[in-house]
Amino acid sequence: MTPPGTALLEVEGLRKWFPLGSGPFARLGETLKAVDDVSFRMRAGEVLGLVGESGSGKTTLGRTVLRLTEPSGGSIRFAGREITHLSRRALRPIRQKMQLVFQDPFASLNPRMTIGRILAAPLIIHRPELSGREREARVAEALALVGLSPGHAARYPHEFSGGQRQRVGIARALMLRPDFLVADEPVSALDVSIQAQVVNLLLELRERLGLAMLFITHDLAVVAHISDRIAVMYLGRLVELAPAAALFGTPRHPYTEALLAAAPVPDPARRGARILLQGDLPSPTDPPSGCAFRSRCRYAQAACAEAVPMLREVRPGHFSACIREELALGLPR
Repeated sequence: MTPPGTALLEVEGLRKWFPLGSGPFARLGETLKAVDDVSFRMRAGEVLGLVGESGSGKTTLGRTVLRLTEPSGGSIRFAGREITHLSRRALRPIRQKMQLVFQDPFASLNPRMTIGRILAAPLIIHRPELSGREREARVAEALALVGLSPGHAARYPHEFSGGQRQRVGIARALMLRPDFLVADEPVSALDVSIQAQVVNLLLELRERLGLAMLFITHDLAVVAHISDRIAVMYLGRLVELAPAAALFGTPRHPYTEALLAAAPVPDPARRGARILLQGDLPSPTDPPSGCAFRSRCRYAQAACAEAVPMLREVRPGHFSACIREELALGLPR
């Protein structure tokens, strides 16, 4: 296990671009920039929340960091090692330390396999030296970690509730004792009453195992509860990155302000002014020039169309990509 607080994941200028179409009907020259020049760092044991609208590139970023989707450019360093261009064979031992928890607990488990076989599969692939008895012991240990009993290993996925299936999915991700999890909207398919149980389970596992997590979600209440820091994504780019308390207390990007203002608040007396975004979400294949958010931003200026704003530190540990902030702080452009 990587000691808590040490550098674990370093992403620099990461890009994932998809050319549109193929064959005689391809739209020549058009590219979908799902992830465009994204940089961030994570420490061992840290939970980084990643939020944004549907289509902002969150899932693509998570899969590209794990090399499940091949990057178009940039750099990914994991535990001090450059993994961006490693071959499948060279990447194989590193994959044991980087795992994914899927969004849909119903589609991510093979209905023809018992839970025991599902959980043992990563060990058979990556740890073939283990005996059958050792694999059974590891399966029982993983089930206990997620609050299930060893007897559940003999059952099939259809015999479990949604929350139990997601616990099995988390147990599968833990089988190889990873240092880093990408949790891709792991509670969005669950009932509200079950979501809190799964989120609290992930927090408990983080404390017990020292796990670092990139927690992808669109639920601001969930991300506030689980995250140390939060990154906000818009049309393939990070527009704000800050400690959770700072982002919720003093957001510095207009898009983050709008997201927070749209979140439901139980107490009407504490509800702030609504911020209505102008227009529709721009097409990711043809975003506005300069700042992609300027066509919906209530603070938009002429300068916003001239250059893409960089993610800059506007307060200690608080980063924002906004030309209005750059002008206010007198930062060089």
